[in-house]
Amino acid sequence: MKYRADKPGPIQRAPCMMIAAALVVACVACTPAQSLLFSLVPDGTIPVLLSHFQSVSDVNRRRIAEFEQRRDWDGLAKFAEENLKQDKSNSEWWLIAGYAYSQADQRKRAIECYAEVVRLAPEDMLGWNLLAQSYRLTGQADRSLQVLNRALAVRRDVPETWFLLGETYSELGRLEPAVSAYREALQLDDQFAYAWLGLGKVYVHLGRDSEVRRVAQVLDKLNPALAKELAAFKVK
Repeated sequence: MKYRADKPGPIQRAPCMMIAAALVVACVACTPAQSLLFSLVPDGTIPVLLSHFQSVSDVNRRRIAEFEQRRDWDGLAKFAEENLKQDKSNSEWWLIAGYAYSQADQRKRAIECYAEVVRLAPEDMLGWNLLAQSYRLTGQADRSLQVLNRALAVRRDVPETWFLLGETYSELGRLEPAVSAYREALQLDDQFAYAWLGLGKVYVHLGRDSEVRRVAQVLDKLNPALAKELAAFKVK
């Protein structure tokens, strides 16, 4: 049985990818928006992410890990660009480059890199999600919305994509579509605490006090810190 906003139930672990708390901890120096962006990387840090890749050698994995440990984002970006000169069709290096430029707050270049990931590997939802979130961080919510709708035409079973859609609709003031998007994310992953938080904040905007209380009950079990954030949230 899954959690529902109108019927809290027992916690069960969904088999899909969840927000990776380890990476949020690793991004202590990031802004909140940047932390959220990098929390979309599955499992946590770049070295773990690289373990999913096929074309990056062990030597290069170690080099990338060293750049990250030093937080040398300019060095990592340069290293990725050097590898891209040898193979511009490698979506994995475009993703590493985008990650480095995002960390270095070079958002325009990060967007260009993530766009290449999407072009070269359209089945990779991480690329779509990072591209959409990067547009949001540059104040281009409409562009983010376009990217997310295109992503959902490719795959509809990734909760992070629906979550970002909810965030974008909320930012644009389209509250009912935001509710629907957050609910889709929670249908796929009922432990997605940030989706519960987003849903709860939209309910606050809509004045649905009973729904807010039910979401708060869920967050109390999943993530007490986010439950406190929801309790403190006020409509401006």
